[in-house]
Amino acid sequence: MYPFVRIDDDSARHWLTEQWGISSRAALVDRLDDLSRTGYRARAQRLTGVSPLAWDAALYVDISRRGFACGLLDEGDTWTALKNIVPSVVRTYASWHEYADHYLLGRQVWQDTLRGTPDADFPAPQATADAHLRSLLDPANRTSPWNQAPWTAISSPDRPRGTRE
Repeated sequence: MYPFVRIDDDSARHWLTEQWGISSRAALVDRLDDLSRTGYRARAQRLTGVSPLAWDAALYVDISRRGFACGLLDEGDTWTALKNIVPSVVRTYASWHEYADHYLLGRQVWQDTLRGTPDADFPAPQATADAHLRSLLDPANRTSPWNQAPWTAISSPDRPRGTRE
């Protein structure tokens, strides 16, 4: 959920409304459900024969975090939502590298859906996304969270404040 540390972040609410049409808890939960079941990977499967869960999982996490930031989800519900996507990701990928490859594929399919729309120039170029992921995967990048945490760490997520295992 980081870097959000407080509820009622207006920028998170604005982003959810503008980018996703999400202005209620019900709409947020519906979108998370769609991303967990099919998301953009269904289109990618039809186009490429590959179902890149990583892109949908990244969107799922971002929407969950922003839902928490603007108060549509409380902290416990957000952690529960995040825990719901983890098993699928863990079953699908064995490394950050595999996850990154599928993330880029899913992003490309998503970006292609924007062609001919007013949002066609919205996302950062694919080369920018490629550079970010190369940086995350670069073994010399000691500040990369992907180098600081082994892939298996996603199977043991943080917990809400005040809870114990």
